[in-house]
Amino acid sequence: MALEEAHWPEELFADLDRTSPLPMYSQVASRLESAIRSGVIPAGGRIESEMAIAERLQISRPTIRRAIQDLVDKGLLVRQRGIGTQVVQGQVERSVELTSLFEDLSQAGISATTTLLDHEVLEADEDVAARLSLPAGDPVLHIRRRRMADGVPVAVLDNHLPGEFADLLPASLEGAGLYQLLRSRGVGIRIAQQRIGARACTPDEASLLEMEPGAPVLTMERLTYDHTGRAIELGRHAYHPDRYSFSTTLVAR
Repeated sequence: MALEEAHWPEELFADLDRTSPLPMYSQVASRLESAIRSGVIPAGGRIESEMAIAERLQISRPTIRRAIQDLVDKGLLVRQRGIGTQVVQGQVERSVELTSLFEDLSQAGISATTTLLDHEVLEADEDVAARLSLPAGDPVLHIRRRRMADGVPVAVLDNHLPGEFADLLPASLEGAGLYQLLRSRGVGIRIAQQRIGARACTPDEASLLEMEPGAPVLTMERLTYDHTGRAIELGRHAYHPDRYSFSTTLVAR
């Protein structure tokens, strides 16, 4: 399905100052950013080509290209091969709370979609077994998913769960968040240990997140416990840094 082209009011660029010391690309980028963040240019649409914008504003194409790249770097636009440049939601900001990414996106009014990449029962290796407090070799469910926000890839999610959850249906994992599914089974999610970091993305992650190979990704490792203190899920996730961030509140003692 072809994406609808996003339009903006003619007056959006009416006050461009060609004599200002502020570079023209910065003026164009600033006005586009304000229009996207305010909803004047809605998320999900495809903007005009660089050439069309340059002709309309009577500005050089390299200037328009630089302005658009500035917004791509901020996560407000995304270039997609065969589609063009698409307007997306601003960077997803996630508070550091015991919620799933699916829940966070839904609460923010962002359309969350999931592609299930792997769903298999494995024998727990020593590392996974130790983290989940299981004997090495015990069966564990391994799932791997790609999470999209308004059609743009945001995260690659890798999870291991004790074998008792092996009957989680693949279709259900594409239609709901993992925590939501666990709660529906009567699991009382109580607490988690979490570590946030960064590293270079793998070639597979680069492809899934539409990044350059070796580019940095945000990482989160989370070990979740139920109300009895039993480890029920080990998550190791990679996030696109231009489209995702963590926030937390610090209190002085």
